[in-house]
Amino acid sequence: MLKAILDNKENYQPGLSIDCVIFGFHDNQLKVLLIKTKYSDKWALPGGFVSVNEDIDQAAVTVLHGRTGLKGIFLRQFSTFGAARRCDVDFSNSILDFYGIPLDQGKWFASRFVTVGYYALVDFLKTIPQPDGKNEIVEWIDHNAVPELVLDHKQILDKALETLRMELNLMPVGYNLLPEKFTIPELQKLYETILGRTLDRRNFLRKITAIGILIKLDEKKSNVAHKAPNLYSFDKEKYEEVVKNGLTQGW
Repeated sequence: MLKAILDNKENYQPGLSIDCVIFGFHDNQLKVLLIKTKYSDKWALPGGFVSVNEDIDQAAVTVLHGRTGLKGIFLRQFSTFGAARRCDVDFSNSILDFYGIPLDQGKWFASRFVTVGYYALVDFLKTIPQPDGKNEIVEWIDHNAVPELVLDHKQILDKALETLRMELNLMPVGYNLLPEKFTIPELQKLYETILGRTLDRRNFLRKITAIGILIKLDEKKSNVAHKAPNLYSFDKEKYEEVVKNGLTQGW
């Protein structure tokens, strides 16, 4: 893959890349999709280069579809990372060496890249992590247990999480992260996991109900030890309207 890019580097915007923070929610954990390659002991965020004939947002959509197998993903550009020394020559050279690419041929790859960060919210159970060839693995990892990452990817991840937490005050979250049917406690746990703190149960119920995006179903959750809670779903039209117009309350 890298050799093919270098052989056709004139088709890519020089010095520009994208990195994607893909969040999923499972077993009461906010998880991040990470990549581990055979040429590094460190993990990395999914990313890629931008074709000269491709909008940068579309480039991010392409990366996300390739890594998750999903279409129509909730995607948000959140920051740009362009430190003057945003380049690890030793790391770049180790990748070139792994693929047997001469240093002079790989000069384009080993130069400084400004990267645009995107975060995505996906349904964990519908996502099929996709490795790019046999030299890497792709895994979901709890955001509280992320190992050491390459380059400035930890900074990118932290900024994505910070942005997501701020945007909880501006828009609803859950449609892209929860299954079609869920309980209020499950929805509250999602918010608490993202925010990193406990929310008052009655206050949360009051606020989330007031937004007007929930539909109470004539069903209860099965296979629970105690009294079965009601199941809910999102009103998709109202949800999208609130995402468009924004919220006026905080958590």
